[in-house]
Amino acid sequence: MKIRTYSLALLLALAAPCIASGADYKVQSGSTLGFTSNFQGSSFDGRFNQWTAAISYDSVKLASSKFDVTVDLASAKTGDNDRDSALPGPDFFNTAKYPQAHFVTTAFHQQGSQVVADGMLTLRGVTKPVSLNVVFKPQGNGATLDVTGTLKRLDFGVGGGQYADTSVIGPDVKVTAHLVLGAK
Repeated sequence: MKIRTYSLALLLALAAPCIASGADYKVQSGSTLGFTSNFQGSSFDGRFNQWTAAISYDSVKLASSKFDVTVDLASAKTGDNDRDSALPGPDFFNTAKYPQAHFVTTAFHQQGSQVVADGMLTLRGVTKPVSLNVVFKPQGNGATLDVTGTLKRLDFGVGGGQYADTSVIGPDVKVTAHLVLGAK
């Protein structure tokens, strides 16, 4: 009995690093969070310069994975002064009233060869479900995580009022993220 107990304890001790190596990651420099839309038929890209993400990911046990991302909306930049000065305003992000957007996953699932992260996005005080495609690539002690998805801007009241015309500003906003992750 002592040998069996000792063997079990040894097995658990050896397995513990594998269990504990877990899936918690810290976002490293070189990570980006961006978006693409179009204005008067021309595509433009933007990025958020200030955001935080808590990432826990296990490609074998998707049910234990979680993303929790908070974005400082006033940090949006597109490289166009007029657009950049309009984005924080009341017709777009309304950062005076809603300074942050927040996305948290509710579940992950496999759709063919693609992993999809389902979650809830809160933007401008509106919370709606959003699904994002996820590509996770382990690299040494870290990983890269690429995420893409498309939002309907008017679902969240972004670009309302005189900017609600989807022939001027497209209805879809593609969201992209490239995260360089290090072990936590």
